[in-house]
Amino acid sequence: MNKITIYTDGAARGNPGPGGYGTVLISGAHRKELSGGFALTTNNRMELLAAIVGLEALKKANSLVTIYSDSKYVVDAVEKKWVFGWEKISFKNKKNADLWRRFLKIYRKHKVNFVWVKGHANVKENERCDQLAVEASLQSNLPQDVGYVSDNQ
Repeated sequence: MNKITIYTDGAARGNPGPGGYGTVLISGAHRKELSGGFALTTNNRMELLAAIVGLEALKKANSLVTIYSDSKYVVDAVEKKWVFGWEKISFKNKKNADLWRRFLKIYRKHKVNFVWVKGHANVKENERCDQLAVEASLQSNLPQDVGYVSDNQ
């Protein structure tokens, strides 16, 4: 079975504000870094998107994945099974429904375990993800976060 470790982080300068996500995937000797940013978004959206992008980058289904995140929002929603309750009520009155639906679609293709890590606590790969997320949020001509904009008009 494919074993993958994914580190994730999200950032927003202002909440909402320009934001970005950073993801580091590690499998054996292989390493991949992914990041992206948006003109107007929230920290929670970027935290969740970092996990989604990491999972979507996996080439083989049924991988054994451990995701390290400093987001209680993301980790608790999955590990405490809140997101599955939200899904049963079609995410009524829940923020980020577009991303949670996208997350569940890819989540179900793998065996995923989340581990919460304290942010800014010298966890090397989490610090790298933070750097990637912040750098992505600072890019010029960032695209719109369509899911955020459409929910908040």
